[in-house]
Amino acid sequence: MVRIINCHLREGERGSFVSLEVQGDPELVMSQNSGRWYITAKRAFLSTTFDFEIAQRMVGTQFRGSIIRVQTDPYDFTIPDSGEVIQLSHRYDYSPEESQLTNISLVNQHS
Repeated sequence: MVRIINCHLREGERGSFVSLEVQGDPELVMSQNSGRWYITAKRAFLSTTFDFEIAQRMVGTQFRGSIIRVQTDPYDFTIPDSGEVIQLSHRYDYSPEESQLTNISLVNQHS
């Protein structure tokens, strides 16, 4: 299951649109740095045709699906709290089907 946790007004090539922020179930993860366990939840963003007012009313709604990790070409990401720039090669996307599938690759094979 995923839950809508927020909505955002975004600017795109064809004007503004509303995006829903969805969050998956909590999961336990071991820190690669400290070896200690922490709890987290994956998040993703979905475009919508709803206006901002309707999207705001949807916050808290749950529906089937999961957040999956998708492999991408490497890109730089700045950590907001520290300003540190790191390189990532994945993103998280919503998948409407709960399944054993956890990874999808969208890496450009023509590089």
